[in-house]
Amino acid sequence: MVRPSAGPGRAGLRAEGAVRSGAGAVPRAGVLRAPSRADPGLPCAGGAMTPPRKGDLSAEEKDLLAVIATGNTEEAGRLLGNKNVRVNCLDEHGMTPLMHAAYKGKVDMCRLLLRHGADVNCNEHEHGYTALMFAGLSGNKEITWMMLEAGAETDVVNSVGRTAAQMAAFVGQHDCVTVINNFFPRERLDYYTKPQGLDKEPKLPVKLAGPLHKIITTTNMHPVKIVLLVKENPLLAEVEALQKCYRVLDLICEKCMKQKDMNEVLAMKMHYISCIFQKCITFLKEREDKLDGFIKSLLKGRDKDGFPVYQEKLIRESIRKFPYCEATLLQQLVRSIAPVEIVMYCDQNCQKIHWFTHKKVCKTLKEIHEKQELEAAKEKRKQEKKQKKDEMQLVEGSSTSEQQSDPGPDPTKEVDPNHPTDGTEEPEFTKEMEALALQPESPLESETALDDVDLQKIQDSEE
Repeated sequence: MVRPSAGPGRAGLRAEGAVRSGAGAVPRAGVLRAPSRADPGLPCAGGAMTPPRKGDLSAEEKDLLAVIATGNTEEAGRLLGNKNVRVNCLDEHGMTPLMHAAYKGKVDMCRLLLRHGADVNCNEHEHGYTALMFAGLSGNKEITWMMLEAGAETDVVNSVGRTAAQMAAFVGQHDCVTVINNFFPRERLDYYTKPQGLDKEPKLPVKLAGPLHKIITTTNMHPVKIVLLVKENPLLAEVEALQKCYRVLDLICEKCMKQKDMNEVLAMKMHYISCIFQKCITFLKEREDKLDGFIKSLLKGRDKDGFPVYQEKLIRESIRKFPYCEATLLQQLVRSIAPVEIVMYCDQNCQKIHWFTHKKVCKTLKEIHEKQELEAAKEKRKQEKKQKKDEMQLVEGSSTSEQQSDPGPDPTKEVDPNHPTDGTEEPEFTKEMEALALQPESPLESETALDDVDLQKIQDSEE
C-alpha cells in the first residue's frame, strides 16, 4: 500500500485518477493499490501506472507477440516474468496478447496468459473486437469456453454491432455459437449455495453446484445424455440431491421469464432439465434398475419401426408443462418441430447403448433414408432443369425484343445504292472533309485541290 504523506494533493489526485481509470475504483480515499498480475484491470507489475497505448511496445513485448504465434509456452512464461512486459499491452491494432493467442487457437498460451492476469474483456481493438470474438472466429470450442469461464461478456458488440456469437455464426463456427449461447455463469448458480433472506440453509448444497453447472451448460440436450450425466456423478444420483436441483432450476426458469430482458430459451432449457430430473426421481424410487431402466425406456422403440415412443412422450410432456403459456418459444415448439436426422449419436458409447433396440429396425430405417435421399436428389434435378429452362426462355425473350426494336430496312422501299440503308443520311460535308484531310502541303497543290472540291460540288448538284 502507498499512502500520501500529506493528503492527496495534486500528485496524489493524479495518481488516484490513474488507478481509478485502470481499476475502476479505489478502495478508499488516499489509498492506492499496488498493481498485481492477478487483477486484470490494473497494469502489470513493473509497468507504468497509465493504461497501455496502441503500438507502444517494448522489445520484450514484441518478442512475446512473436512467441505467441509459435505456441512456445515456456518462452512466453519467461517473457511474462520480465518487468518490461505488460500482459495487457496493445499492438498497433489494439490487440492484446490474449487476443492473438485466442485468434491463433493456442489453448495452452491462453491458459498461461489468463493465469498472469490477462484482461478477457479488454475492448481497445480498433474495431471493438474482444478476446471472446477472436476465440469464436478461430472455431476453437475449448478456448471459447475458457474465455467464458474467465468472465468474458457475451453481449458486447463490435464496430458493426455484432456480438461474439453473431460473429462466430457469420464465419460458420456453429459449435462456438452453441457454446456461447448455452453458457451459464457459475456465479448465478453459486447464488443459491448461500442462505438468502430468512432461509437457514441454502437451497443448493455447495457440493452439487459443480455437477449441476456441468449439466446446465451442456450443449447436448438429448434426454439420454442428461440421464447419463446424472448417473456418472454419485452426488447427483440420489433422490434428495435431485429434488434440490430441480427446485433450483425452477427458480432460475422463473427468474429468466420475469427479468427485464426475458430469456425464453434459457427458461425453457431449465424447465426441460427439471422435468428430466423429476422423472429420474420417479425411477429411483419405483424401479429396481433405477436410472438404467430409465435409459432403456427412453431408447426402446416400437416393434414395427423402432420409434422411441416413451422418449417422444417425455419431451412433449415437458413442453406441455411449461408454465408460461404466453412465451413465443413455447408456441413455436407446439406448432412445429424442426426436422432432425432419423438416428443421431453423440459418441460410440451412445450407439452401443441404443443398439439393443436399433438393430431390429436398422435395415428398415436405412431403406427409408436411402429412399428419402433419392427423392431429394430427383427433386433437386427437377428444380435445376426448371431453372435452366426459365433462364433459356428469358434469354430468348430478350433477343426477340431486341429484334423487334431494330426491324431493319423496309422491303417495300427502293434502296438507293448511293445512300446508306440504315435510315441515316450521309452529311453533305463528308466528301469535302475527306478532301481537306488529303490536301497536300504545297500551296499550289492546295489551290488545285480546293478547285477540285468545288467542281465536285457542282457535279453533285447537277446529278
